[in-house]
Amino acid sequence: MSQVKKVDGIDVHIDGEGEETIVMIHGWPDTYRMWDAQVADFKHRYRCVRFTLPGFDPDTPRRVYSLDATVRSISYVINAVSQNKKKVILMLHDWGCVFGYEYYMRNKQQVAAIIGVDIGDANSVETRRARSFAQKLGVSSYQNMLSLAWAIGGPIGNMITRSMANRLGAPSVREYIGSQMNYPYYILSAGEAGSYRNLQAFVPKVPMLYIYGVRKPFMFHSNSWLEKVEARKGNKIVPFNTDHWPMVRQPERFNKVVQEWLPIPSAQPEQEGESPTEDEVADG
Repeated sequence: MSQVKKVDGIDVHIDGEGEETIVMIHGWPDTYRMWDAQVADFKHRYRCVRFTLPGFDPDTPRRVYSLDATVRSISYVINAVSQNKKKVILMLHDWGCVFGYEYYMRNKQQVAAIIGVDIGDANSVETRRARSFAQKLGVSSYQNMLSLAWAIGGPIGNMITRSMANRLGAPSVREYIGSQMNYPYYILSAGEAGSYRNLQAFVPKVPMLYIYGVRKPFMFHSNSWLEKVEARKGNKIVPFNTDHWPMVRQPERFNKVVQEWLPIPSAQPEQEGESPTEDEVADG
């Protein structure tokens, strides 16, 4: 069964009729189509829900969505698709991790497990310290260029955005890529729409599977974060010999790793006194 449901002005695509729901949230410069290979496989056992992030669709009005506005849209979607108010499984990538992790921190009672792809504690002190000067320069260069493309907009902004997507090896179809989806970088660089200062440090207390690519000029997590995540019962860390998009580059292996990890393993009980220690925002 496949259907499209309109929620908060967003087309929400629902495939499958499983009892457990997986909500898939993409990043830059992608759309809901990024999860095609996962939906084709998982829909036979799970109910797969996906949508294009607010403002990322070229057919929607161009505007900046604040952190609160974005998380609120995610909340509306999850509330609308949750069957009998059951907890959902989050499958997240890139900026989808930023927004999905924040959704979890604000709505822990709604999430059963998290599958994070390639973004961990991306802007933590530990991650920044592990980067060389050249790597730090590379991160700031592409972020600032995408922020500039947002500010310029129009055909030139789109050209800059697509050129950067090509340089970074993004697999998305070019016709769906445009400067309208750069607003997170504009917020990050210009401090607009409240910036991302209110992001909570992501401390997962539910089972988490973290998959990341190793063939990148820099990582979006620190080794200390990996160790903390892996130390909790039920969690798993799996590196892939890919770039930033392991679910696209090696879909069969990605799907197998996820299917073998699910059903959700038992989680380690939450420890008293555990609390976030670092305000984090993903480099995206």
